[in-house]
Amino acid sequence: MKQLWIALTAVLLTGTLLAAEPTWLTDLDKAKAQAAAEKKHVLINFTGSDWCTFCIKLQKEVFSQPEFAEYARKHLVLVEIDFPRKKEQPPELKKANKKLQEQYGVTGYPTLILLDSTGKQVGKKVGYGGGGLAAVLADLGLEKK
Repeated sequence: MKQLWIALTAVLLTGTLLAAEPTWLTDLDKAKAQAAAEKKHVLINFTGSDWCTFCIKLQKEVFSQPEFAEYARKHLVLVEIDFPRKKEQPPELKKANKKLQEQYGVTGYPTLILLDSTGKQVGKKVGYGGGGLAAVLADLGLEKK
């Protein structure tokens, strides 16, 4: 009986942790509409998710952490604009991502673009050199709340 209780608790905790992961959208227009309705910033992550060393490091040290999930839930609408080398993407998504890359002048990865709730760009960070969530927020002009 004790083993069953432990197994059940582990399953419930895993489900809770998975549910806490932030949702990354791929449609910037939908994200802007959501941000306007919820009075949040939009954080756009331009990434090479399956090949860019610093993108992978940013994902591991910041975006996959519970502290980021909690901050994002309260303050951000998240958008991932991915340029993978191994993962397949629909042609329309590739085209939309390329258009956004040009629109925001992205020349390296990772690049983070911060928009206010009206869609105006208010921050940009190119690269990731460590420092976790606090460093990323500071570089974008945000406070850790």
